[in-house]
Amino acid sequence: MATNLLIVESPAKAKTLKKYLGKDFEVLASYGHVRDLIPKNGAVDVDNGFAMNYETIARNSKHVDAIAKAAAAADNIFLAPDPDREGEAIAWHISELLKSKRALKNKNMQRVVFYEITQSAVQEAVAKPREISMPLVNAQQARRALDYLVGFNLSPLLWRKIRPGLSAGRVQSPALRLIVERELEIEKFKSQEYWSVHLDSQKNSIPFKAKLFHYQGNKLEQLSIASQKEYDAIYAKLNDAKLPPKVVRVDKKGKQRNPAAPFTTST
Repeated sequence: MATNLLIVESPAKAKTLKKYLGKDFEVLASYGHVRDLIPKNGAVDVDNGFAMNYETIARNSKHVDAIAKAAAAADNIFLAPDPDREGEAIAWHISELLKSKRALKNKNMQRVVFYEITQSAVQEAVAKPREISMPLVNAQQARRALDYLVGFNLSPLLWRKIRPGLSAGRVQSPALRLIVERELEIEKFKSQEYWSVHLDSQKNSIPFKAKLFHYQGNKLEQLSIASQKEYDAIYAKLNDAKLPPKVVRVDKKGKQRNPAAPFTTST
């Protein structure tokens, strides 16, 4: 009988890790999440510190039973779901279920994480276990609670008011609102013609460009020159001026430019 139990999410990963760890290890898979919020009102008790009420996921109950049986026979239990927020929560849920089944008496249970499926990485992770990170677990629970509070309450409203099958969510609903508001702004936008006056010149054989910002004592805004007729009138006066243009002020400003974003596999 193996004295060590390693629990991962994927059954395919479990087979590979079993080869790496040898006969002293039993490697089982949780097949993803083992618990979730109860699918009814009260799953998140907002009046009681946002307490969350969980139940074992029915399709994974047999895997939970197998894990509990193996844990009862092992001396050391290593929780090795994926090294992220969801994986940390799965590790915590497994530990809570094992506690409820009284399968942890006199057991050493710890969390292990590895970022590559190689024998050296897995063995090093097992040699350097840690405790479950409750900040990560709490972060996942906050996300799940928001999913429930938004989706569970708003989706039925959409079914009644619009049509069945629609869904609302903590991310998609605000994102949809931003898209709709932007589209309404686009629909309301009225295009308007405007002109600007530019000068190509040079000083000491050094070319430079200038833009007309003030005319006859008034500052020119973006829409100040609203037609070609107005532009032609300004151009004619400037072109007929007896004195050449004169630089009256030079402003020097620093400018920061961010580098282009690095390439990613998705783009």
